[in-house]
Amino acid sequence: MLAILASGPLVRAQTVPSMAEQQSRLERATAASKAAQEKSKQLEQAAEAARSQAAQARAKEEAAAQRIAAAEADIAAARARIAIVDRRLRAQRVTLSQRQSTILRLIAAIQSLVRRPPALGLVQPGSTEDIVHVRAVLGTTLPVVRERTADVRAELARIRGLRRQAEQAVASLRESRGRLEAERVALVHLEAENRLRSQRLDRSALIESDRAIAAGERARDIVDQMDVMEAAGEVREELAALPGPLPRPREAGEAAPVSHSAPRRAAPYRLPVSGSLVTGMGELSPTGVRSRGLTIATSPGAGVTAPSGGTIRYAAPFRRYGGVVIIDHGQGWTSLIAGLGAVSVKRGDTVAQGVPIGRAGEDETPRVTVELRRHDAPMDITRLLD
Repeated sequence: MLAILASGPLVRAQTVPSMAEQQSRLERATAASKAAQEKSKQLEQAAEAARSQAAQARAKEEAAAQRIAAAEADIAAARARIAIVDRRLRAQRVTLSQRQSTILRLIAAIQSLVRRPPALGLVQPGSTEDIVHVRAVLGTTLPVVRERTADVRAELARIRGLRRQAEQAVASLRESRGRLEAERVALVHLEAENRLRSQRLDRSALIESDRAIAAGERARDIVDQMDVMEAAGEVREELAALPGPLPRPREAGEAAPVSHSAPRRAAPYRLPVSGSLVTGMGELSPTGVRSRGLTIATSPGAGVTAPSGGTIRYAAPFRRYGGVVIIDHGQGWTSLIAGLGAVSVKRGDTVAQGVPIGRAGEDETPRVTVELRRHDAPMDITRLLD
């Protein structure tokens, strides 16, 4: 580096800019570096405060780009600083060479006089007064020599200082280039990491989409099964309404036949109110909510009974659901009856199947909803009905 400084300029260009232009470039590069560093800090803070991973990744990439811009500005500033130091070195070398030429000639003459032996002064033609005159001239010349050599020493010290500045500028340039390469490598790694994360999210989105499609297919299968069950129930009701076979008339003296059929056992669960079914299990409402029970349209003021025996856990109005009764049947089974206009039981009561628990509303089309759950999971009531 010192050999480059001694032999010529550090930065070569087709047109040499002036000192003012080089100082202006240095100021602009320094300001650009500071602005880029400040912008990078702001983006880093924004990345830390970002809630989504996408926004955080974008902010980190922008911060890395700003750090690269700052490193490039530092390189431009280092080059401008080197150019300024190089110009000053050239000027100092010119001044030093001018001063050195005069002093060197004077020192050479003095050394030639000093090195002559004193005996030659006696042999040399001329009087002793000439020798005294030469000594007087040398005595007046020495302070001038000391003064001029002091200026030369000061110039040399300034040149050494400029060389140190040049060394610092070259080191700064080397450091900025290394930092630039490191930031570029970091940006490449960050972009690759973000691409991998994006690919993983895309795969997860496809998997969730497939799951949603499969859930939709299962929901349609359930609805189809409910339609089949509803059709089977209608056929069963039509068959039950048909008249049975007429019994054969008994002969005279023939005893009445004895029925050996066992008494019919009551169903473990029954609907709490009579009426027509409005919403079935699993159906979607207009708002997109799936039904977890049955909704029955009944007559105004119709009596509502317990669908199965158990203990009353809740009996009071609740928000927009009207009167609500929750019955604990034991072993994790519970029933929820909502839409009552009046509640006739209270919390802690023990009721049997068919015991009145309230009445439907008095409006034109009251509706009562019943839900059966086991361990808080909705259960199909139709499988337990008679």
